[in-house]
Amino acid sequence: MHAYDFIGDIHGCYDELISLFHDAGYQQKQNIYCHPDHRIPVFIGDLMDRGPDSLAVIELVTEMTEKEAALYIPGNHCDKLYRYFIGRNITISGGLETTLKELEQLSSSAYRALRRRFMKLYEHSPLYLRLDNDNVVAAHAGIPENLIGHEGKKVRTFVLYGDITGEKDEDGMPVRRDWAWNYTGRRLIVYGHTPVSAPRLINNTVNIDTGCVFGGYLTALHYPEMTFTKISSSMPYTAEKFRRFQQ
Repeated sequence: MHAYDFIGDIHGCYDELISLFHDAGYQQKQNIYCHPDHRIPVFIGDLMDRGPDSLAVIELVTEMTEKEAALYIPGNHCDKLYRYFIGRNITISGGLETTLKELEQLSSSAYRALRRRFMKLYEHSPLYLRLDNDNVVAAHAGIPENLIGHEGKKVRTFVLYGDITGEKDEDGMPVRRDWAWNYTGRRLIVYGHTPVSAPRLINNTVNIDTGCVFGGYLTALHYPEMTFTKISSSMPYTAEKFRRFQQ
């Protein structure tokens, strides 16, 4: 049985990611990080946007995935950058502008190389992961029991964006149903996407997006131990970005 370290939404917080690796016992080897006990890092999406070092995070995660030293699933921000790279007409908002500003500093050859590597990473990654003999599922914004094992637009929308209603709140953010509150599946679901002030464990689900880019923490869930490593953010704290749920 493999041991996994699920790592929440990084959003360009490269220094915090490196600190997390060190605190969790990883060692640097040939530009990647490996654990002496062969634990497997699992990045659950949203590598980029809003934070200071999105390209460094992309490069490291891509390198580790290419060398089969880590697993990765995309988040909605990853999906948006991919759509930008393939020339789709998208709105430059939600933090993408910070990543594009970094990209503008690259030489044309470096830009092409990063674009090519990230597109390959994205295209070869599953939408969600079923691990430990199907006892645990990693999905960026979560996934309900009835969608596990399926594909298609409905699954893709849920996994990338959550259980959205199609409405917007007073701040212009998508209204999302609290799908985890009603989850009754046997599999453990590990996800992020919605920033919470502390890991939220409810009904065999764990939200590990603790809002690093908004001044919270970068969190890793250690499985099967069900313990956490948390690294304090260097970013300013923005209280309104954290969601409160019924418990």
